[in-house]
Amino acid sequence: MAIDPNAFMATMVRRVQLTDADKAALTEAAAWGKEIAPAMAEIFYDYLGRDEEMNTILNAVEGRVHRLRQTFVDWFAEMFTGMDNWGKSYAERRWKIGLIHVRVGIGPQHVVPAMAVVVNAVRQKLRQDSKSEALGDALGKICMIDLAFIEQAYFEVSSQAVLQETGWTQALFQRLIATGAASM
Repeated sequence: MAIDPNAFMATMVRRVQLTDADKAALTEAAAWGKEIAPAMAEIFYDYLGRDEEMNTILNAVEGRVHRLRQTFVDWFAEMFTGMDNWGKSYAERRWKIGLIHVRVGIGPQHVVPAMAVVVNAVRQKLRQDSKSEALGDALGKICMIDLAFIEQAYFEVSSQAVLQETGWTQALFQRLIATGAASM
């Protein structure tokens, strides 16, 4: 593990300004979140299934989509409960989810739009069920934290692979990235 998931979680909580009030709003709506999770999974996987590349990944292993739907339902419900008040267990699970995305080849170009689909579907459901805007804001924040974990996993795995393969130092690698970005 290249990062400390707990420290990363604390940083993300600070950056997205996930407050105690946000956590309370999520916790209070946990039953609602669990109730709508299967519908959100359907929307999510229907969206991904329409993408040829994602459809290939999703169906590469028999039964994968079925298992992933249940994993999604669990993930979605955990956003509301925080598992352990959005602490160590939550952070470690989100880091593991990020690494799994990297391992099976689900790139950021798929994850980011798919998360947007979830956020938009939840916003519609919030309005339909007359839930508070504060709950929507809290869900948006926690979704962005979860997305940050997935994206950080891509960065960490890629960086570590390059460093290990080349023997470069972290400083050299960062300088090469900065130089490359400046030339684009």
